[in-house]
Amino acid sequence: MAGTGDGTPHWAPGDHILWRYLDHAPATKGRVHICRPVTVVQDTDDLLAVWMAPGTPCVRPVLADGRPIHQEPLATRYTAPRTTERARWTGSGVLKLARPGEPWSVWLFWERGWRFKNWYVNLEEPRARWSRGIDSTDHFLDIAVHPDRSWRWLDEDEFAQAQQVGLMDGGQARRVRAAGRSAVEVITAWGSPFADGWEDWRPNPRWPVPALPADWDRTPAHMTS
Repeated sequence: MAGTGDGTPHWAPGDHILWRYLDHAPATKGRVHICRPVTVVQDTDDLLAVWMAPGTPCVRPVLADGRPIHQEPLATRYTAPRTTERARWTGSGVLKLARPGEPWSVWLFWERGWRFKNWYVNLEEPRARWSRGIDSTDHFLDIAVHPDRSWRWLDEDEFAQAQQVGLMDGGQARRVRAAGRSAVEVITAWGSPFADGWEDWRPNPRWPVPALPADWDRTPAHMTS
């Protein structure tokens, strides 16, 4: 099996891996707080494409009392005590596209009946690969891209609040904003992956929904070295 630049093997179409995000809250910094089992669509030196099917069992962060994170006022959203819970992905599935070393991933959403809804640019730490998946840290700021190629910033209030409570210093915030501007340049030029026709892609109907492994929070070597 061919290898990647970081020494991990390429996954084959149909393989199940974990797409995870690490927490940035002070009390739980570096712990896995989002874990989504996904099916590999394509994995090359240039692109990792995965499918998160409807009904996928996931791990997500919640407030310590079990309430959804978005129910906490913005002023305390990132400082209130948290935990994680298991849940299933509701709604239509999501196709996620990520290029090695790029500080964002691009997600595609559909309405029922495969009516394409939009692209979503998730600004994040370049993903670290390990034997069973990839890990990243979310950078709060996002971009919505619509079928007519218009775009808009998302979650700018959360991006500002993360800086205010010390989850991101000024230098990192400037780097994230610069990454967002770079993504906007790709959108404006209608480069990859927006121009590649992924909105017409469909999953293999024989693919089963991946399971959530018991050791979903396993610590790989890249987090201990």
